Amino acid sequence: MFKQHINSIDQYSHGLCIDINCDMGEGMLNDASFMPFISSANIACGYHAGNEDVIKKTIELALEHDVAIGAHPSYNDRENFGRLSQTIALVELAELISDQISVFEKITNQMGCKIHHIKLHGALYNDCAKDALSSKIVAQTIQAIDPSIMLYGLSGSHTIKEARAIGLRSVQEVFADRTYQANGQLTPRYLDHALITDPIESAKQVLSMVLDQELKTHDGSMIAVNAETICIHGDHPGAVEIAKHLFNTLQQHKIEIKQP
Repeated sequence: MFKQHINSIDQYSHGLCIDINCDMGEGMLNDASFMPFISSANIACGYHAGNEDVIKKTIELALEHDVAIGAHPSYNDRENFGRLSQTIALVELAELISDQISVFEKITNQMGCKIHHIKLHGALYNDCAKDALSSKIVAQTIQAIDPSIMLYGLSGSHTIKEARAIGLRSVQEVFADRTYQANGQLTPRYLDHALITDPIESAKQVLSMVLDQELKTHDGSMIAVNAETICIHGDHPGAVEIAKHLFNTLQQHKIEIKQP
């Protein structure tokens, strides 16, 4: 089916648009290089990376390029870059989210802009994707702070379902640079095949997700996905080249790149 789309791409892609987001403010020194090729930025809130000065500088870059400004909260774990799961009480989870958004919102208010979206980081993202109650607390916390803020979450996950259950707008996310398991979860990073570093392979996976709403997992099975935003990780090998190639590929296929 994917080949059919490629052979008659104008018919299938006419009118399609997709968001490209990237995790930023994490000390990777390539944020400025990414900006021309994305439409949303997820900016670290200081718990796994970054600080107030970095947040301000990254927001300035986003404003210069008309890129949507998002907060990227995580577990309080700089030592492990927020990529180790933690067991915390639900009230602590609510405080974890609200504290980081509060810091971020203070800065956006000072700079005369607004938070467009929230995207959880690392282990917190994956833990909530698999747990309905944690996702519900996250969604409720965001809604209480500002119901206009969108929540980006793994396509088909509890993050999406719980946000929609309370009327918080959610955006279903897929990944350009990660492989998937048959259950729809991302392949754990400790496995050799977890990352996609070839720009051509990455773009091929994205086209399948956007046009056919499906992708091939590492074990060869096909799973359904709903792609509304595409993530590229700034800390992956060759990440800027992946972003540039994806941007150009989507434009060639008449798919508009646009923030939700």
